[in-house]
Amino acid sequence: MKKIDIDPDAGFCFGVVRAIQQAEEALAQEPSLYCLGDIVHNEEEIERLQQKGLKTINREQFYKEKIPKVLIRAHGEPPEYYDFARTHGITLIDTTCPIVIRLQQEIRRAGEEMNEKSGQVLLFGKKNHAEVIGLNGQINNSAIIIESPQDIENVDYTKPIRLFSQTTKSVEEFQQLSQMILDKTRLCGNDDVVAYNTICHSVSNRSEKLSAFAKGYDVIVFVSGRQSSNGKYLFNICRENNKRTHHISKPEELDASWFRTEDSIGITGATSTPQWLMEKIAVEITKARR
Repeated sequence: MKKIDIDPDAGFCFGVVRAIQQAEEALAQEPSLYCLGDIVHNEEEIERLQQKGLKTINREQFYKEKIPKVLIRAHGEPPEYYDFARTHGITLIDTTCPIVIRLQQEIRRAGEEMNEKSGQVLLFGKKNHAEVIGLNGQINNSAIIIESPQDIENVDYTKPIRLFSQTTKSVEEFQQLSQMILDKTRLCGNDDVVAYNTICHSVSNRSEKLSAFAKGYDVIVFVSGRQSSNGKYLFNICRENNKRTHHISKPEELDASWFRTEDSIGITGATSTPQWLMEKIAVEITKARR
């Protein structure tokens, strides 16, 4: 049997590790804890934490039920949630990733600058992503959200522009988008344009290593939640470098037909993929090949 290896660079990023640690610390003191939105985009890890007492609530429940203590996940939230918590005596366990906090501050400063200049703040990301909602909320939801190149038609290229990115987006896509915007502003004679690469280094730095990892095995099993933006981005990197890459979210999705006896297998995942889940999948593959 050839080797089955787990990518040493895969697994939870610092922000997710920190959020889960704080949730577990709180649950060690109390029988239950409420989290505003999924604490991580991984169904298996959410189920594990639910067994410990973590309960997920949505935004409507946060406002309506006024739960005494609520955890804010690593993605962060708009200022209005903090204001509501203060006025209603809700204790917040704020696990917003420090990288996201810094980006929120940068966007607030850019928003103030663009207000003075009648300019625009552009944000490259998914409109309904929790992080983007939190970022846009820093400037009263006035950002122009760019999900795809088609959305740049909503931009006025004669006005000042400050461009930011959701922290988990593709570096390559952000660079292409930045260049397209710069080209259009130059045609208008506008040089008051700044593009800030605010993609998290734990995402951007993985690209080269992940490409090499994917090339080093006959088969790649990529593990992540189906809703993870980071997972979709990193899975595509694997697929580009190894056509025999398969995306699963849990061991039950493994298919024996993917593997041959002589195959070497690499297991990797997103920054929201727990180490224990990749280890469990490695065990299941080993069992299947006996």
